[in-house]
Amino acid sequence: MNKTLTALALCLGLAAMSSYAATPATATSGAASAPAPMAPMAGETKKEVKADLKAQTKQADGDYKAAKAKCKPMKGDEKKACTKDAKAAHEKALADIKAEKAAAKKS
Repeated sequence: MNKTLTALALCLGLAAMSSYAATPATATSGAASAPAPMAPMAGETKKEVKADLKAQTKQADGDYKAAKAKCKPMKGDEKKACTKDAKAAHEKALADIKAEKAAAKKS
């Protein structure tokens, strides 16, 4: 039980660190928080917005790949929990990017 909690805490910590690295400095920090969708800044072209969203997607995919790699040496329930957390963090990041795309389209 204690190993499972330790592994889960490690996975959550790594996910939080990868999310923190991907967030702008002005975003609020927190283990479960991700960057809020942002509307394009004044003067930012559609090409710049598209390139930024593409970079964010690439970052989210890289973070997911790294999180899954951290789960590989684990076994059993620890590995399942770690993989599940990594997938959930990735899906949340992609949902946030999708919301940003929708906000950019509105503007």
